[in-house]
Amino acid sequence: MDKSALRKAILAQLEAELALQTAAALASKSEATDADSRGEGKYDMRAQSAAYLAAGQARFATEITEAIAAYHALKLPSVGPGDPIVTGTVISLGSANGGRLVYFLGPARGGMDVDCGGATVTVITPVSPLGRQLVGRRLGESVVLPGEKGPVGHAIVALE
Repeated sequence: MDKSALRKAILAQLEAELALQTAAALASKSEATDADSRGEGKYDMRAQSAAYLAAGQARFATEITEAIAAYHALKLPSVGPGDPIVTGTVISLGSANGGRLVYFLGPARGGMDVDCGGATVTVITPVSPLGRQLVGRRLGESVVLPGEKGPVGHAIVALE
């Protein structure tokens, strides 16, 4: 898998998310400061609720901006068969049914699914439960993921 293309896909998704959050924060700010949002009584909290929403959306936009900077600064390591998993590694886990689960250990914004080269890659971070299991492991080792009938072991079948 081309990690540069994967990084571009992650950045494109983050930038689209940033544009959406920025627009939402500006709309909430506009609503909070609009004359029509003034309270009609002492219990009317429309303007205050909109202000809280705008502040939260602005904080989220800041987090996305920081994630974008982290991905731009990320050095994509070349990983050999004996090398440990580090941030910037693409990891393929063999599943019990013979399929593969593909993950990218990124610096931020874990949980995103990104389409790259016809494959869906899930972004995880080193602080996530799976990320903590994977950091430092090598090709051929196993990790445990939750399953419908209890924990299931998955072998690390490829590293890129």
